[in-house]
Amino acid sequence: MNITIEISEPLLLKVLKVAARTGVTFEAVVERGLRKVLAEAEPAKPFKLRDARVKGHGLQPGAQKFWRADRDFGRFVDVSVVNPLIGEG
Repeated sequence: MNITIEISEPLLLKVLKVAARTGVTFEAVVERGLRKVLAEAEPAKPFKLRDARVKGHGLQPGAQKFWRADRDFGRFVDVSVVNPLIGEG
């Protein structure tokens, strides 16, 4: 498809140099540039956090101790937390 556009002379000279240096046509350089600009203008896909839940039975009735070092179980007032790396100390 043919179209006429106005390009400043310094920009035209730069495009022609890039085309000659890379061995592609003037049209290829312009088309590549347009594709890049259009790709940058597209809105980014929103981040979606994958569901990483695992099946578990949670806090079982009658539990008295948590043997964990990596989480805070302070909200469970009736259950003590024991760090298995330190022991019951």
